[in-house]
Amino acid sequence: MSEKECKHHKGKKRKIFRQVFWGIVVFLFLVLLVILLIWAILRPTKPTFTLQDVTVYAFNATVANFLTSNFQVTLISRNPNDHIGVYYDRLETYVTYRSQQVTYRTAIPPIYQGHKDVNVWSPFVYGTNIPVAPFNFLGLSQDQTEGNVLVTIKADGRVRWKVGTFISGRYHLYVRCPAFISFGPRSNGIAVGENAMKFQIIQRCSVSV
Repeated sequence: MSEKECKHHKGKKRKIFRQVFWGIVVFLFLVLLVILLIWAILRPTKPTFTLQDVTVYAFNATVANFLTSNFQVTLISRNPNDHIGVYYDRLETYVTYRSQQVTYRTAIPPIYQGHKDVNVWSPFVYGTNIPVAPFNFLGLSQDQTEGNVLVTIKADGRVRWKVGTFISGRYHLYVRCPAFISFGPRSNGIAVGENAMKFQIIQRCSVSV
């Protein structure tokens, strides 16, 4: 093969390579475009959460700057989307008082939530001798003496959206549910045992993704 023919052969191979390369690029671009169009048309709506009730089994703040508590909370989650499912890869619940975490985190098992599906979770959330900042403990003692304590039930996790066979990347999920817990003679709780009080909350939670 002459030098001229050799150069022509190499040039032809490079041309074929460029055509294949750009063909793949265009194909991937079109696939991505279709996915984005489907995503834009369907416009996934974040799930809704409702705090139905809180049962208090223990709430002991007699030791200075420490809190021992035990709650059972009922959370209702609803997927409002018609064509989009939600994977809850991780979801942990806990309780805060004045933005300070006062219980351990309780994990809710991973689950897939289909279109328009509703899931109900009733995890126990507790903490034993959890340190409380002095200024928060002072407010907590005052609130408990007055008979009303405002806590926030929180759920943090990771979710993925499912559109047909496409599954998105993971997104952070933040759920915040305020709850008033009353004590003493003015308590509006219902006794559910020797030392437990159940409070019907039915409070819509704030959700951000």
